[in-house]
Amino acid sequence: MSDFKKERDELVEMFGVHFETVHHLPPLGSRIFATLILDTCDTKISFEDLVERMGASKSSVSTNLNMLLKIGKITYYTLPGDRKKYYKPTAFSERFDNYLKMLDLEKKILEKMVVYRQKTSSCPSSKNDLGMVKVYREHILEMERVVLKSINDFKEIEKNDPI
Repeated sequence: MSDFKKERDELVEMFGVHFETVHHLPPLGSRIFATLILDTCDTKISFEDLVERMGASKSSVSTNLNMLLKIGKITYYTLPGDRKKYYKPTAFSERFDNYLKMLDLEKKILEKMVVYRQKTSSCPSSKNDLGMVKVYREHILEMERVVLKSINDFKEIEKNDPI
């Protein structure tokens, strides 16, 4: 086994475990996503390629591809005169939109929580909780600024993507 193949396989496994534990993706979906992240720059990857690479059944690969498409982790493209779909990871800027949605929902909840706590704080514990909620709200606002900057940076880089 070449050093590059061994290194690639280790990266697929590391990504796979990460996607399983942090993003709660199934094992096969995690490895498919990792493979697309690592290999789509060099080659076009079709459904048949993934079935072969993963050593999994067509139905398992299909199920996991559909799940990754549905949650926005991957996308596909076609080529003129070719009936196959080729898969690649969704652009970082698009994947980060999910973070923005999560942050926006948390901001709304925290705003309501601050208003509620300001009205109902009557003991030291609830006043302490109000302070923590305000600090967390500032954290969320800072995260939103960072994510927006990252999305803009990604979009600038993605302008050069040929596909």
